[in-house]
Amino acid sequence: MSDTGRPDGISPRIVEIEWGRIRIEEEEEDFKDAKLFPGGCRRWDWNETATRHSPGVQRADVEELVAHGAGVVVVGTGYRGRLGIKRETIEFLEQRGIDLHVMQTEAAVERYNELRCDESVGGLFHTTC
Repeated sequence: MSDTGRPDGISPRIVEIEWGRIRIEEEEEDFKDAKLFPGGCRRWDWNETATRHSPGVQRADVEELVAHGAGVVVVGTGYRGRLGIKRETIEFLEQRGIDLHVMQTEAAVERYNELRCDESVGGLFHTTC
């Protein structure tokens, strides 16, 4: 599935999450951090956008989700909630009418999986601190 996407356009289901690992349905390999979006998913490499725990999720981190048609974005901030989200990122999503849910990773996974069949949802999930 990864970068090529799913033919049905539905966001992939997260089947398991634990410290340092997230398993996505139909993926051969687990990810440490993940980006999920309508039709696919991939590893979330923080180095691509110079993301760090503080100030947190960059606008560039969510742009890909929006480009894939996400109307809702769920951000998992880690098991201890240490990943922040920049105000600029929040404003970018608000300006486009995209609902944002920011919560501790385990709760974020539950919320994402609840939304994925009925909404065009994207997600960013951090699996450690």
